[in-house]
Amino acid sequence: MKLFPYGHATHPQWRMAAALVLAQLRAHMALPGYAHMPALGLLYITDHYASAAQDILEFLGAELPQVTDWSGTVGVGVASNNVEYFDEPALAVMLCDLPSDQYRVFSGVAPLGLGFEAHTALVHADASTPDVAELIAEMAGRTATGYLFGGLASSRTQSVQFAVGGNGNIKGHGAASGVFSGGLSGVAFGEGVHLVSRVTQGCQPVAPVHEITGVDGNVLTALDGRPALDVLLGDLGVSLDQPRQALARVRATLAGLSDAGSDSVNRTGNFGSDVIVRHIVGLDPARKGVAIAETAEVGMRLAFCQRNVTAARADLIRICAEIREELEPEEMPLSTATVLAAAEADSAPNAARRIAGAIYVSCSGRGGPHFGAPSAELQIVRRALGDVPLVGFFAGGEIARHHLYGYTGVLTVFSI
Repeated sequence: MKLFPYGHATHPQWRMAAALVLAQLRAHMALPGYAHMPALGLLYITDHYASAAQDILEFLGAELPQVTDWSGTVGVGVASNNVEYFDEPALAVMLCDLPSDQYRVFSGVAPLGLGFEAHTALVHADASTPDVAELIAEMAGRTATGYLFGGLASSRTQSVQFAVGGNGNIKGHGAASGVFSGGLSGVAFGEGVHLVSRVTQGCQPVAPVHEITGVDGNVLTALDGRPALDVLLGDLGVSLDQPRQALARVRATLAGLSDAGSDSVNRTGNFGSDVIVRHIVGLDPARKGVAIAETAEVGMRLAFCQRNVTAARADLIRICAEIREELEPEEMPLSTATVLAAAEADSAPNAARRIAGAIYVSCSGRGGPHFGAPSAELQIVRRALGDVPLVGFFAGGEIARHHLYGYTGVLTVFSI
């Protein structure tokens, strides 16, 4: 497997942006270290281009006839190596050089068939789809490893997905012609495609982990045997006697949920990958309850948390170091990888790192100003992981394993 050609561009006119991307792709394919005839294309566009999604796909398909399969979606921002295009018209493309018998493109109208044994899958989903979290869990159950990665489309206009398989449209798409809305789509990968994926959290607990001992649907009534509202106010150090101050703190607070016995907080004091972060959506003074945007169960663990830039930066560097250590275990122990991850990366892709390409899906609430400057988040990835082919998008929710996350980043690399 060689390096994956990739390109990215912004321009008010999508044809100009697509032409710039094509120039980059063709330049990469002419280099000896890159794939020359990749067949799978990943396409991410910002919502500025959503109305032109069909035209963009047809244009790229005509210019790149060797690419017979396409997958992708729309985001309020798209990402590539060292750069973010947030709230501006842009697109990013990566061409993956994978054996044709080791992947399948699927969609809601053309589900994954029984003839392909999926081990992992890249999943794009429409947030407006009913029971989307359950559909994601069901899809994970149809893979051998139970591991998915990807995210929910995010758009202020149309929510679109791309899915084209084989030498033309997936059977059943009809007039959709590879562009559609609703449900799930993506690429399932076989056992021969080697992936390494990690979740990085963007929030940090502000108090100890509690056990949920009373719940009514999405209203927490008791934590550790005490009224949930009393626990929340105590953890935040506020009182309803001063309602303005208390409500300001509550609005800035989120709830980190995990199953009983799971890894809620790691040794660095940050959330583990088992934690899903949800909004606090209301208070119930009559029952002394706290309503969250998730249905909970007795026995689950909960820690109140807040978004934290310093913790998010450190955790992002950590997962990059773990990926590098896993790909280079003999040459680079984790301690060395962590030191190198904090240093400046090489100026060119390094095939010795065994990374052919990468996909990064980040929460739309993390991009841009959250990390301090434009493109700051992707610059951290570049410094930590190295100068590797990468594309991605800013999502309305992130998918990893069988969970739907929020305020996280999901980094997945294809190893050579």
